[in-house]
Amino acid sequence: MGFSDEVRSAFRRGENEVVVRMSEAEIARARAAGDPAGEVEALYSLARVAIRGGDLPTGEKLAGQALEVALDSGDRALEERPRHMLAAVARISGDLLRARDLYRESIALNEALGNALTVNSEYHNLAFCELKLGNIGAARNLFTAGRDRVFHEGWTDFVPYVCLAYAALASAEASLSTASLPAVETDQERAAFLVGVTDAAFAALGQVPDPDDAADLALVRAAALEALGPTRFDEQHARGLTTAPRDALT
Repeated sequence: MGFSDEVRSAFRRGENEVVVRMSEAEIARARAAGDPAGEVEALYSLARVAIRGGDLPTGEKLAGQALEVALDSGDRALEERPRHMLAAVARISGDLLRARDLYRESIALNEALGNALTVNSEYHNLAFCELKLGNIGAARNLFTAGRDRVFHEGWTDFVPYVCLAYAALASAEASLSTASLPAVETDQERAAFLVGVTDAAFAALGQVPDPDDAADLALVRAAALEALGPTRFDEQHARGLTTAPRDALT
């Protein structure tokens, strides 16, 4: 397993200090060896840790440095992760129109590179921008297409993010009287249920959400808890913890 796989696995497990230590060592090695790919990956990993810790300016600075190295290398494939991170910073900071544009640019790049899994991931992120901009129909269509791709392709690592997408959609639909859910279940009850499904899906993989998705999950959890109260929230959440994602979403 190379540096990229090792550092990404450590990040998904939430081992921030390990990621920082590995990345700093890799930056020194890559610069000495003239290896832009290693340097980009390490800078990107440090940016992710900064964003997870809520330090958006540092995360944006590190992602920008990674993009500069990628552009100087002339290898377009190295632009992929830094561009994704800059879009994520815009999304988390609430600059949704800029984030939407950046995600669209990232999708075009990854389509040109033939990165099907990353294209799917960026469409997922684009859908969250649409959702927060109030374009619920567009978000629903993007989330549904993403769900179908993930289950059809067997992209197991992305299943928790699909669960999160539908939890966020249910939370957003709580303000709509036309949401097509069973009469016995409110939108916030479904959101709490899907938060449980999401929590279990991440736990099954031994992972934690990426920073931007973690922020969205926290918002959905807080809204459902406020609307339902602790007892009703816990009931729905517990039901979600024992429901398989495919059963919950299809």
